[in-house]
Amino acid sequence: MVDLAEKEMDNPTFRSDTVLSDVHLHCPSKRHLMVRLNAVGQPVFLSYFKLLWSTEDLASGKHVRETTTGREHRCRSGEELCDKDRSNIEKEGELNSKGVEALLDDDGDLEVVRRPRSASDLEAEDLLRDIVCPVILMKGKEDAFEDEEQECTCSDVVKIEHTMATPLEDVGKQVWRAAFLLADYILFKRDTFRCCSVLELGGGTGITSIIMGTVAKRVYCTDVGEDLLAMCEQNIALNKHLMEPGGGEVKVKELDWLKDEFCTDPEAPYSWSEEEIADLLDHCSVIMAADVFYDDDLTDALFRTLYRVTHNLRNSCTVYLALEKRLNFTLRHMDVTCEAYSHFRNTLNDLENLQDGKIKYTVEPVKLDFCQFLVYERIEQL
Repeated sequence: MVDLAEKEMDNPTFRSDTVLSDVHLHCPSKRHLMVRLNAVGQPVFLSYFKLLWSTEDLASGKHVRETTTGREHRCRSGEELCDKDRSNIEKEGELNSKGVEALLDDDGDLEVVRRPRSASDLEAEDLLRDIVCPVILMKGKEDAFEDEEQECTCSDVVKIEHTMATPLEDVGKQVWRAAFLLADYILFKRDTFRCCSVLELGGGTGITSIIMGTVAKRVYCTDVGEDLLAMCEQNIALNKHLMEPGGGEVKVKELDWLKDEFCTDPEAPYSWSEEEIADLLDHCSVIMAADVFYDDDLTDALFRTLYRVTHNLRNSCTVYLALEKRLNFTLRHMDVTCEAYSHFRNTLNDLENLQDGKIKYTVEPVKLDFCQFLVYERIEQL
């Protein structure tokens, strides 16, 4: 079965209903070996995502200041370089206006004017020096990857089991960019979240809850589906050492947005106890969700859940929503549209305009100028 899976991954084929996250495509030539098959027969992979600092630095806060200062220095240096390159190009432009001969060097070869390097280019180059592409292991053959494992020190690597391509209903088993974006924000604003009680909606593989668990007191990571929740629980166990220094705890629980109540059936896996529900409602001050806005019905259900939960909280709460604005060409519009994003924005506006005597919602955008602490492509659509 493993040999077959390896062969299929060398020549992947995708059906029309296959959804693929490109987070893992940093290194397309690397051979990917699966860890196991999950309960529904999908290949499960283990990826190592490198933090750009260690958990020891997280505790002291020293490294983030150094990192921020370094980035500012690089940006200033980049601006100086850009101004210098820009002046050179202007001079070359003046020469070019004199005739074709100005485009040739002494040997008669064409001189190609290079695009000036921007600060973002320099910053990206600096990040690439530390890039760690997914390292995929196969149970029983870890020795073959001993060198790669040694490079991934425990204190600065997040290990995540996930799938790489799924039908739409199983996209929670993949890792998505908005989860990394939200994780970056948590690390950048870690003092804001320190010792908080947090609820994540649509936690998927659990990577955002794991990062939150490094600073928060307790995180309830929720989703629906026993197979997905088992994968999430496995990822929490794989990264327990990251949360131990701060004493954080992550609990995996079922929370179905299509139902009006918490699952409290003691026979059901990942159900809630009455004590856990009381703890959530009494102490939760942060709710977060990343890349869960791709289906209009589920978006509506999520906002109904948000309203129901926040309505019952004892204290005020801040909700952090991260998503990727996905552009699609539709035959219905004969144009490039973002229907899922548009529906999300409309529903968000409805929530903000809601007339409720007990609770008021205000919406504020977050600028994306904070530091990047995980290696991924922070695209404009995030």
